[in-house]
Order: sequence, then structure tokens, then C-alpha cells
Amino acid sequence: MRVARAAVSFSMIELEHISQRFAGPRGWTDALRDVSLSIPSGEVFGIIGRSGAGKSTLVRTINLLTRPSEGRVIVAGRDLTALNAEGLRQARREIGMIFQHFNLLSSRTVFDNVALPLELAGASRTQINSTVLPLLELVGLSAQKDRYPAQISGGQKQRVGIARALSSKPQVLLSDEATSALDPETTRSILDLLKKINHELGLTIVLITHQMDVIKQVCDQVAVLDAGRVVEQGTVLKVFMQPHHEVTRALIGDVIAQDLPPAMKQRVQSRLGNGRDHLLRLAFSGSGVDQPILSETIRRYELDFNILHGQIDEIQGQAFGSLAVLAGGEPTQVAEAIAFLRQQGVVVEEINYVD
Repeated sequence: MRVARAAVSFSMIELEHISQRFAGPRGWTDALRDVSLSIPSGEVFGIIGRSGAGKSTLVRTINLLTRPSEGRVIVAGRDLTALNAEGLRQARREIGMIFQHFNLLSSRTVFDNVALPLELAGASRTQINSTVLPLLELVGLSAQKDRYPAQISGGQKQRVGIARALSSKPQVLLSDEATSALDPETTRSILDLLKKINHELGLTIVLITHQMDVIKQVCDQVAVLDAGRVVEQGTVLKVFMQPHHEVTRALIGDVIAQDLPPAMKQRVQSRLGNGRDHLLRLAFSGSGVDQPILSETIRRYELDFNILHGQIDEIQGQAFGSLAVLAGGEPTQVAEAIAFLRQQGVVVEEINYVD
């Protein structure tokens, strides 16, 4: 059954000035440094970073599997960091979690793996059947309910993990690199399933990944972590169009090529600084993708445009385009052309050198 989204969303998760320090052989290590995030109810929120950025530590902080050294964790209006042991156990029932390596019990069937949290909570057999069977149908595993983990594929194992995480009817679903061990086609199917769960059950999903392609496919908003800090945050489309931090640019470059080929870099570098040639990065979305904005700019301002590289993609159902162009013309004409492009909603960045 589809759950209607509220007209005005509220924050399901509030992380306030979270820091996490661990003792190591060389002294204390700061895994998280003053992280503050507000995650709206009913959204798929992505947290991305390279290995060692602090992603897994952060997601384990949300359900207090790892208690922060400093700061507060508020989920559905409750300050988890202020709860006693019993209160925390109760709160965790509303926070499901799926893992990279599935964590299934090999001696239990698909049905019994999903039923395990309910059994531990003391649910009756009737309650277990009425909960587990619809969940298996939701994740597409009704026909596999009597099989064992060794008899199903990696993608199906992850579907079991998702159904198990949903068995306690949580408000929040945490996904810690849940698609990293899967092939690209299976990854897409799992991401489609998570989006379906988000829409039909109204769950808030926090998705931890090191792959910007995963963020692009499924997330509404994204926060970029680097060395335990949030260095960039916003809607996925905005971050793709206007990345500010070098880590964000590098992650986006894994999906959409940002760098010029080496031989082209040399040729372009030799033309920069002559007062006439300007290297521009252009980003545009929505209707701007299929409008003749560049040709109109060339006609209006009598410029020479040499397209060096470009790509058209889709982000959350919206077309997204990225171009690198070498614009030749008088400085005043180029400046007027840049102003015109920005008026049309194109993000324009002038590059004065080639890395």
C-alpha cells in the first residue's frame, strides 16, 4: 500500500555536533569531527566518501551501535544519547539496518531468517506469518521462502536482509554499503527495491556508499564526507551541477568525466592566457538539455565554441548535461555570453588553467 507523503516534511534524524574518537596504537584517532546533519522524513539520504572517510562509523552512530564521543543523536524526536539501556532497545526496533555481507544464518531458511527478529521479540506464529509473508512478496522472494542461503544468489540474499530489517516495521532503514558486493545489474535491482520501499512504506532511508553512481540513481539528498567531516551537502542534482569541494568533484568524475585527455590538456593550456580563449565548464538540467542554448549564445555574441567533451545523463528523473568548451572571442563578448548562459539556468565555471 502506498503511503502518502506529508505536505510539510520534518526531520526524522538530527545529528548534532557528532564527534567520534578511537584509541589506537599511535594515540587517538578522530573518525568523525563535528558532524551535523538534518535528514528529512520520507527521503532517501545518501552519505558518500572514500574509504576511511568515516561513513560506516557515522551510520552506526545513528542507531548508537557506536556511541559518539560528543554530540546528540535524535531520531523521530527522541534523543537516543539520553536513553537508558531499555529505552535504547525499544528505540532500535524502529531503526532497521542492512549490511554489505548480508549476515544471514546458514542453518535457517529464507522465511526463518526474516522471522528471527520477531521470534526474539516474542511474537506469536500467527503474527510472524502475517508479517513475514507480505515482506517476502514485497522483496520478490515468495517462491524462495523455504530455501537456505546457500541456495540463493547474492542479490536474493540482500533481499532477505532487507525483508529482515523491515520485519520490526521501522521508521528508518540504514543501508551500510549494501550493494558493494553485488554486480552492476543486481545493484540496480536492489536500488530499485529500496526506492520502491521508500515510496510504498514511507520509510526514511540513509544510504552509505562510496559510489556516486549509487547516489545518482536513488538518493534525494547527499552529504559528502572527507576525513570525518561533512565537506558538502545538498540535493543530488545541485551537488552534481555545482560541486564545490575537490573530493566531490573526484567522486562525480567517477560517473561523469570531468578531466580532459592528457594530449588535449596540453593543447588547451597553450591557448589559455592569450586574452581570447576561455575554458568553460557548463552544467544544465531539465528543459535546458534539449534547448539550443549554445547555438543561440554563439549567434548572439559571435563566439567560437569548441566542445572538448560532454555527457548527457539522468538524475532522479531529470536530464542532466555537462560540457567542457573552449570559447573564443573578445573578453567583453565572452563575459556577456557567460551572463546570458547563467540567465538561462546554466551553471558556468571558468577554468583559468588545466590541471
